[in-house]
Amino acid sequence: MLLKMENTQPAGSFKLRGIGLLCQRAVAAGASHLVCPSGGNAGFAAAFAGAALGIKTTIVVPESTAATVCQRIRDIGAEVIVHGAIWDEANQLALQLCEQPGSVYIPPFDHPDIWDGNATMIDEAVQQAREQGVDFDVVICSVGGGGLMSGVLSGLHRNGLAHIPLIAAETDGAASLNAAVRAGELVSLPAITSIASTLAAKRVAAECFAWTQRHEVHSVVVSDAQAVSAALLFADQMRTLVEPACGAALAVAYENLPALAPYKRPLIVVCGGIGVSLSMLASWKERFAL
Repeated sequence: MLLKMENTQPAGSFKLRGIGLLCQRAVAAGASHLVCPSGGNAGFAAAFAGAALGIKTTIVVPESTAATVCQRIRDIGAEVIVHGAIWDEANQLALQLCEQPGSVYIPPFDHPDIWDGNATMIDEAVQQAREQGVDFDVVICSVGGGGLMSGVLSGLHRNGLAHIPLIAAETDGAASLNAAVRAGELVSLPAITSIASTLAAKRVAAECFAWTQRHEVHSVVVSDAQAVSAALLFADQMRTLVEPACGAALAVAYENLPALAPYKRPLIVVCGGIGVSLSMLASWKERFAL
């Protein structure tokens, strides 16, 4: 089993790859203000990129975003605006702010530059696997809005690995891709009920769903308890913390789900996330009696 440890990125998750590239290209095109609606990780990545580029950055978060996450974003130097009960309401304010000259909207997952940037993790994984004399026969990643999945699949195709299947993991209560796959079309969830808040996209990106029509994608759903259990086991074994959103992908292996049975050498994208701490893991462990 191979692990792509995106949790070690400077911004704590894979998000910096795609968000960073989008911000970089926006500034090169003349942007003077970056505005990103986010529940946490995308905003943190945008703030990190904005600081590196020396440009004003505003992150709009919903009220559900933890105060500790907001403070971490402010500590980088970005302005944080808390608006609305859910991401959709924060997004509406972000779009309004982008009506000002020079302001550019930075979506959390739905943009070609984001997919292009996220694909670099597969570029690296392919090179690293070759250097170590190993290979992989399936990729496992978590799915929220679909930016990671779209990037992973773009990376596989541009590296001549279009034959490598993908196992797309979501948590019950935030499984917008699975709902779309079952319906055969894009659908919107009525509500998000999973604790994996960074997977909380009611509707997956159209590009993400389109990939299921042109690539072998196995959509799986795990429970919150399984995602937390995987995060706890990973903390014990690898001495590193990841969010339950990341635990969803890890749970595919830890629970030995049937979708994994045909494969011998999986590559798991350890997507990371900043919305986790020892106390949070302890509270989730108690909540699910793990």
